[in-house]
Amino acid sequence: MTQLPAPALQRAELEKAWARWTSGAGRPPGTEVALRTEVVESWERSLRTVDPARAVAPATDRDELGSRWAESPLRTPITEMASELRALTEDSGMVAVVTDEAGTVLFSCGDRSVRRRAETVNLAPGGIWDEPYMGTSGVALSLHSGRPESVWAAEHLVEALHGWVCYCAPIRAADGRQLGVLDLSTYWDRSHPLILTTVRALVTAIEARVHAEQSRPESRTRLECLGVPRLYKSGKQLPMRPRQLEILTLLALEPEGFTPERLHEAVYGDRSVSSSTLKADVSRLRAATDGQIADRRYMLTAPLACDAVELLAALEAGDLTTAVRLYRGPLLPDSDVPGIVQWREHLDVCLRTAVLADHNPEHALRFGQRCPDDIEIHEHALRLLPHGDSRRGLATARLHTALTGR
Repeated sequence: MTQLPAPALQRAELEKAWARWTSGAGRPPGTEVALRTEVVESWERSLRTVDPARAVAPATDRDELGSRWAESPLRTPITEMASELRALTEDSGMVAVVTDEAGTVLFSCGDRSVRRRAETVNLAPGGIWDEPYMGTSGVALSLHSGRPESVWAAEHLVEALHGWVCYCAPIRAADGRQLGVLDLSTYWDRSHPLILTTVRALVTAIEARVHAEQSRPESRTRLECLGVPRLYKSGKQLPMRPRQLEILTLLALEPEGFTPERLHEAVYGDRSVSSSTLKADVSRLRAATDGQIADRRYMLTAPLACDAVELLAALEAGDLTTAVRLYRGPLLPDSDVPGIVQWREHLDVCLRTAVLADHNPEHALRFGQRCPDDIEIHEHALRLLPHGDSRRGLATARLHTALTGR
């Protein structure tokens, strides 16, 4: 009889222990595998609410997910580190996941094939991985203990996760509050203790950014320029002229700023408009923003939250869920200002290309809602939706309307 290699033998013994425990028989007598106390305690807690045979993590509402991510103190630090996380996970065959303090996944990236397999159990944005919902996992143990944790193979309560190993560590605010968990997951036979060291190092870097972000003065001004344009200050909408919104949008999208000549060209194009007109427009905008525009080189001098900027950052981070959520329509759709037209086309092409290359039908459906005439997007949604999915009717109706022009 062929002897199994040590990790495979250990996994087989762990499967036996898991089978007896989840059937109510308890720990097998004379078992060779050492069941960790924290895993057994988690099993006991989890079995009150979780069926080990469940196939997929429950999902939060998409709009709620968008709000959670937009308001999370982890959003900016994770977005800034997304390229590093992507490079690490794609090179090593892993998936990186960031949850909030309740175990809801806010962000994920990684090796394409591993990420697709993770999506089958909803280890993806919107999935709920706290212990009462998905049982014993690295995320659940880290949230419960407040320490770095790993869960290997059949240590997971849910059988659908027995092919995985996950390494997790909590992310904390400067005051010690748990903000969420960073998880690096891969297949069980790729496990290595150094991965947990990597997770700790990444969490240290994330926390440094979180603490720096929390120490900055809070930005109280927000520009919404996708779809219906609006400017808010301290939660109140400010009345703004179209030209002011156009200039402010350009300044938000290009933080390096403009020379007077370049801004003139971006706003007026080839029109015969004097430089004094631009100065007057910027002066009115400066008054509306409490002087937050520099003089010689036109640029913002204070933080300004902007949905178009956030959409670009989400695309650069590979976070298509957030990008699609932010897209409420084209950039300043009524504007014919040359600089706005160029940015509008850039944003639309970037997002549309990403949606067409993606395999999540939710993204195609949501983007299609904002682009009713886009035949290719509706066809893409139909290709991705399985037969029997009730949303096929919605995609079919949208495609019919786009084809007939009704």
